[in-house]
Amino acid sequence: MKVNKIRKNVEFRAIYRRGKSFSNALLVLYIYKNRKNINRLGISVSKKVGKSVIRNRVKRLIKESYRLNCSKLHVGYDFVFIARNAANGKSYIEIDEAVKNIFKKAGLYD
Repeated sequence: MKVNKIRKNVEFRAIYRRGKSFSNALLVLYIYKNRKNINRLGISVSKKVGKSVIRNRVKRLIKESYRLNCSKLHVGYDFVFIARNAANGKSYIEIDEAVKNIFKKAGLYD
C-alpha cells in the first residue's frame, strides 16, 4: 500500500500550529484532522539524532511500523512524527512499541 506523504514545509507548519501533540521517550506525534478520507504521514528527524545514515534508518523504521499498523488506525488524519535523540540506535521492536504506544495515547489505535 502506498503511503500518502506530507512533504511541504507549509503543511508541516500548519500541523505543528493547529495539531495536537503526544509524546513518549522516543517520539513526538502531532495529529490534525484533514477532512479527507485518507491518512497522511510526515516524518521529521533532526540532525541532532545523528548522521544521515542513522537519520534515514530511523525514518525507515518509523515508516515500516506505520505501514504495518495503518489498517488499525482511524481515518482522516495527518500525522507528523518527530524522532527524539533517544531513537538513535534503537531496534525495530522498540520503535514499533513506541509508535503503537503513542497512537494509543492519542486514542487512534483500535
